[in-house]
Amino acid sequence: MDVSPFDEDNEGEISIAEPSDVERRMAPKAPEAPSVKTFETDENFGSASDVDSATLRAFGASVIYANVALFCLALGPMLYFFEGWTTTGPVVFVVGTLAAIRTYQVYREWKLQKEGREETDGDDAEVDIDGDGVEDADVEVDTEDVEVDTEDVEVDTEDVEADEDDRIPTERGGSAGPEA
Repeated sequence: MDVSPFDEDNEGEISIAEPSDVERRMAPKAPEAPSVKTFETDENFGSASDVDSATLRAFGASVIYANVALFCLALGPMLYFFEGWTTTGPVVFVVGTLAAIRTYQVYREWKLQKEGREETDGDDAEVDIDGDGVEDADVEVDTEDVEVDTEDVEVDTEDVEADEDDRIPTERGGSAGPEA
């Protein structure tokens, strides 16, 4: 039995792009894509409301400034050395430096505000005056108008060594020079 490539069934057409039946049977099966679990955006970002607004603002600003700094600090020298842009390269580098400085400023500002908030939270101490286990009062201490009476204070200067300039502290808090 002689098979001619130009049979009546094929009518002289040779299929190049399509695989034959044998090739289809022998080809490995393509793996199926794994299923992906989808998340609702409300659930993922719902906890962002728990973050203090000042912290969230400082974080967002720091991320933007840090990205600008990284981009400009990397691009500036490349523009200068590889492209020969002697004015644009240094300007981009300076912009990156300023963005990095601003990132640090935003962080320091946030840290100082955070410390200030913690100090104000700790100022109102709850005190148990009578020892019965129940907090009796909120005590606020104001040391701004405190005066100290130092008239009756005695200072023992026998064991005091003189400073580098031979000045010895006196009883009134001043110092006396070396005796001539």
